[in-house]
Amino acid sequence: MKKIFVFSILLFLTFNFGTYVFANEPDISAEAAILIDADTGTVLFEKNIHQKMFPASTTKILTGIIAIENGNLEKKVIVDKETPYDINGSHIALEPDEVITMKDLIYATLIESANDAAAVIAKQISGSTEEFAKLMNDKAKEMGAKNSNFVNANGLPDDNHTTTAYDLAMIAKYAMKNDFFRKVVSSYNYTIEPTNKKTESRYLKSANRLLYSNEKINVNGNNVNIKYEGVNGIKTGYTVAAQQCLVASAERNGQNLISVVLKANGTNVYIDTHKLLNYGFDNFSNVKIAFKNEYIDNIDVENGDKPFVTGIVGSDLYSLVPKGRENEVKRNIIIPEKISAPISKGQVIGKIELKIDNKVIDTCNIVSAMEIDQKAVFDVVNLNSKESILKKWWIWLIILFLIWRIYIEIKRRNIRRKRKQSYLYIK
Repeated sequence: MKKIFVFSILLFLTFNFGTYVFANEPDISAEAAILIDADTGTVLFEKNIHQKMFPASTTKILTGIIAIENGNLEKKVIVDKETPYDINGSHIALEPDEVITMKDLIYATLIESANDAAAVIAKQISGSTEEFAKLMNDKAKEMGAKNSNFVNANGLPDDNHTTTAYDLAMIAKYAMKNDFFRKVVSSYNYTIEPTNKKTESRYLKSANRLLYSNEKINVNGNNVNIKYEGVNGIKTGYTVAAQQCLVASAERNGQNLISVVLKANGTNVYIDTHKLLNYGFDNFSNVKIAFKNEYIDNIDVENGDKPFVTGIVGSDLYSLVPKGRENEVKRNIIIPEKISAPISKGQVIGKIELKIDNKVIDTCNIVSAMEIDQKAVFDVVNLNSKESILKKWWIWLIILFLIWRIYIEIKRRNIRRKRKQSYLYIK
């Protein structure tokens, strides 16, 4: 009876909460945390992932990707007169009327976590911090965020400036698809050359010690370096209210993971991040579960010059699957019974849901393998077609009648012409 009860609880967790259940899930000290597959967004671990929290400087992930997408990296930006005196916390000592490139501002924002650089970016992109915050909130929703409200570009304390572990994971997932963003956050130092206001170079260094630190931390009884194998970003954050925050990204053997840890104490932020990433790499494997051009089915076509369209898998699909359960992935093919022409080659005509325990872990598109044109009202040319107008008996009567009428008309014209010629001759 006890075994049945335990099994029921496991089923309840699996079907109702949509997370994989393992006996060795990590013990996370932070108030909120999440681990996702960076390619698909599948949640692999969660703790208070929708609880509103203060993000501190992890806010700058969103600021950075907006700057990259909306700004010109080589554009020279003139620092306004207010920002250098209005900003607290980390900064690169920007001065009024200093000329600096957008590229340098982005590096300063994401590596040095410079609050002044982030504020200058906001004003350059949107004209004011308030307008930039509107852009941030719109962009965050587009990325998949559900419970965020940003009021500034740098994450400085504000009661209304909140997000969640889940939302930060979705923002990071989106940002890491950008090559330049990925290049910046995987770097732990950068040099800003002298400007019109500074005679010496500025040397920036990231606070993300996952990238470089040999300082030891204890992870599940093992003393290991803070530096984590495969880490390629992303951003730290700290305020008194937010405590230690860290969004991290790591890649090993084709597996891409993103973790978020919010409101941790001291180096626990790195311990928790190690635990999350270890959990992902230890318990999930990257499996190819759909193959590009793999035949799926033929779908009937209405009003097409071909009777059916062949559906194939649009692209190779790799997904993280719990180790030992690779063979349990089930396919749910979703295609219409019929589809109307015209259809272009490569057009999406359905999808495949990949499931474990009846839970969707990934999807891929079914696309058309051919181009199908819309059929004319009558298919005159193709004699092999059942619908060919030339196979209708009555059309031949019409054709013969028209030929006869044309023949009669030609005869009449010839007679009239001969009569006219005779009249002229007699005259």
